[in-house]
Amino acid sequence: MNCSFYLRKPKSDSETLILFSCFFNEEKKKFVYSTKKTILPEHWDFKNKCPNKRGKLVSSDQKQITKCLNEFATEFQKIKSRSELGEQNFDSIILKEHFDHVFERVKKVSSFFDVYDKFMEEKIKLKEWTKSTRKRYNNIKNILLEFEEVKNYKLTFGKINKRFFIEFTDFCYEYKNHCTNTFSRNVGLFKTFMFWAFKNDFAFNKAFQDFKKPQRVLTRQEALTMDQVKTLHNFQCLTEAKSKAKDVFIFQCLTGLRYSELALVNKRIITLEECLFLKEDKDPSKPNREIPLYKIAADILKKYNYELPLTTNQEQNRAIKDILRKIGLVHEVEYSRTRGVEQTRIIKPFCDRITTHTARRTFVTILRNSGVADKIIMSMTGHRDIKTFNMYHQISSSSTISTVNRVFGEL
Repeated sequence: MNCSFYLRKPKSDSETLILFSCFFNEEKKKFVYSTKKTILPEHWDFKNKCPNKRGKLVSSDQKQITKCLNEFATEFQKIKSRSELGEQNFDSIILKEHFDHVFERVKKVSSFFDVYDKFMEEKIKLKEWTKSTRKRYNNIKNILLEFEEVKNYKLTFGKINKRFFIEFTDFCYEYKNHCTNTFSRNVGLFKTFMFWAFKNDFAFNKAFQDFKKPQRVLTRQEALTMDQVKTLHNFQCLTEAKSKAKDVFIFQCLTGLRYSELALVNKRIITLEECLFLKEDKDPSKPNREIPLYKIAADILKKYNYELPLTTNQEQNRAIKDILRKIGLVHEVEYSRTRGVEQTRIIKPFCDRITTHTARRTFVTILRNSGVADKIIMSMTGHRDIKTFNMYHQISSSSTISTVNRVFGEL
């Protein structure tokens, strides 16, 4: 493969741009790049494709123009040689990125992760992200840094292509052991960053638009029944720490709050009608939620002077699993874990499948099984999308058994 130079308007009476050109056979694509140098056509040697160096028709800028064109040819040969040695891939996207970097054509020349930091900084300053969103994007950055090291794949915008997506998919599924839902979410977040980078002229490669998010898979989740909540409430913990963890979990089951929202609970948001009047934490555009406080929930708040005894989410999860194990909720449950088209069935004790978020599912499931209208429950949980809301309703075996017995009872 060779490179050459030609004039944009070879028959012009005024100065015209000199363009760099080469052809990529595999892409079947002619690559053209502006040198940003201009010359009169009469000062151009069309046979040798360079400025005239002798005679009367020589440009006053001939030396500077020749030097610039030589730099383009040198950089072209440099990156071409690297590809021939197997050190680097070579295509039109990578050549453009190389020229942009060497000749400082990108509006803001920054490394991939410098741009990622600018992206995060802008979103944080514009107050567009919640704390949980910020955490997710920090997590994506760490995953990409680890990907670079494990796969020995230096990230640049020119290398965000089909090969990257294949390697990244393999890395997430095989090395990180991510399930389909986690991978799908991370691909979506990554593409959001890439759209931002493209819009702000940091990236020019559109290959990322073809990255397909796998369809999210519904995984069986657990929810406590009303009887199990009663058993938990009546259980006497041996330590104060476990007793506090139990009270917090019960409070969640009776209010449907996320664990992160419990820190917002205080006496000031309790109305005269004994309701929690809560501003949506995850999405401020959502309307305020009014959640009636059942007597047990109100008593728990009063017990701790309206300031719930919170620990980290991880510590709370460990405590609840241990309490439920002591209660005897250790029956085996089966669920599936999906990675691409691979599906693995996993069996665990019921107690080990319980987390703080189980309490929110328990709240929705108990109310729905009791015949409460979806609109009323959604006003308390803050859900606006019925599809998402439906994922919180866990149909219990007792519900299905009673339904079948009622329908076929006369047989």
